[in-house]
Amino acid sequence: MGWGVYPQGLTDLLTRFNRDYPLPPVCVTENGSAFPDRLVDGRVRDPRPTAYLQSHLNAIQAGVDVRGYFFWSFMDNFEWAHGYTKRFGLLHTDYETQARTWKDSGLWFRSFLNHPSVS
Repeated sequence: MGWGVYPQGLTDLLTRFNRDYPLPPVCVTENGSAFPDRLVDGRVRDPRPTAYLQSHLNAIQAGVDVRGYFFWSFMDNFEWAHGYTKRFGLLHTDYETQARTWKDSGLWFRSFLNHPSVS
């Protein structure tokens, strides 16, 4: 999409807010990315979204009590500003058949949630 990706910004924001206005436990919501991806032979290889997730989850481990992280979005869907042209989900949606397929980034995130100390 051409949007900048700067995970340190999340760390900077959380730590500054926590320093200036001591925060209660927080949840990071609707944090995500859209990169081109394709379903090929039943699999979506999407290393850039996986790296995005890894870097942002590392960023929030900066001493702020983050109790939740909600990726935007679970499935590819209609986006008001971009229609069906951008894919934000952890699951690939075939818009014609409505079939859903885990992307590699979604599989990584699922594994992280099951075993957060092994990233």
